[in-house]
Amino acid sequence: MFNYAHGKALWYVGPMQAELREESVRPPLADEQRLIMLASALSRGTERLIASGLVPPAEHERMACPHMSGEFPFPVKYGYCAVARVENGPEHLAGRRVFVLHPHQDVFNAKTAMLNLIPGHIPTSRATLAANMETALNAIWDSKMSAADRVTVVGGGLVGLLVTFLAARFPGADVTLVDVNPARSALATMFGARFVHPDEAPKDQDVVFHTSATQPGLATAIHAAAKNGTVVELSWYGEKPLHVPLGGHFHAGRVKLISSQVGTVSPDHASRGWGYSSRLQAALRLLDDERLDALLTETLPFPALPDAIPRLLAPDAKGLVTVVTY
Repeated sequence: MFNYAHGKALWYVGPMQAELREESVRPPLADEQRLIMLASALSRGTERLIASGLVPPAEHERMACPHMSGEFPFPVKYGYCAVARVENGPEHLAGRRVFVLHPHQDVFNAKTAMLNLIPGHIPTSRATLAANMETALNAIWDSKMSAADRVTVVGGGLVGLLVTFLAARFPGADVTLVDVNPARSALATMFGARFVHPDEAPKDQDVVFHTSATQPGLATAIHAAAKNGTVVELSWYGEKPLHVPLGGHFHAGRVKLISSQVGTVSPDHASRGWGYSSRLQAALRLLDDERLDALLTETLPFPALPDAIPRLLAPDAKGLVTVVTY
């Protein structure tokens, strides 16, 4: 039924250098499907690290993602926010849209077990947010937040905004987004939260999420927590050392500092039978909100992606999510 297919994939080949390479895609195996990419999204935090060649040797194994090719630092084919159409296959999949953890590539094979059907009413572009929504959902689970909690999110990047979106859906929750960029104010308001500059960060918060990946941001998060409050750290620092204020309020207030990492399902939920597939399906259901389209700030055709990488992954890059179309 299937022959070899010829496609192209994005490869990171040097610091902030990328190119499209020809890919020969063999016929899919019995437990695989052939997929045609519809859209993918750049994960700015992770892919900036990849494109900069800054993955520490000790983290090479943990940073590997499904369907990655090559080796860190370069050349490497990397990415995990893909929406594709099943070219053929069993009746429940043929012609359907799926979300799959796969690099930027126009034609590819993937194991059937890794395909996640996208609800028909979720637009293709919005579905590219599924992996980041999954990260935000896992953080909410790790935090154990509940209705009417006082919640602050420090860092208004994509993940921070998705955490804000989810936290504000809890009945009676009082949610504040803290960021240095005033452009995030409108998004916070739209999601049902307040927005403040770090100098005005609230105190006595039941739960604080930190997503800015900066030392000042983490200090702000710790100082915002109430006595016996919880700070959930979502940022990834690699081998970068940090000066963290663990005296004063942190110590006297018995503030809890916990990590949240999407590579592991939150332990409480895992113990109740949640796995990677069911968590991702939940993330896809949570995308059923038109307000989330405001996070998609640029659309770019796949052939233009390599030349745009330095601009899109720069530390001061404008906007939030770039959707790549195929």
